[in-house]
Amino acid sequence: MTFKEELVAEIETMTEAQIAELLMMVKNMKTKKAKPPQRPGSGKSILRHAGKWQGDDLKDCLQAVYDSRGVAEF
Repeated sequence: MTFKEELVAEIETMTEAQIAELLMMVKNMKTKKAKPPQRPGSGKSILRHAGKWQGDDLKDCLQAVYDSRGVAEF
């Protein structure tokens, strides 16, 4: 059975409301334009707002980062 035949068979069992919703989804799918791929950020935008480090707790802050990080799960 082809995908088209399977789809028609499924549509046969649907209510009119479900078919109307499906039709809207199909029309939306056909008109949706492909989004251009996003490139990863360079970090430049945030660096514009960052100033020079002021304070004497850099080592403490860095140690806090090391202490609080964990293994990433994907």
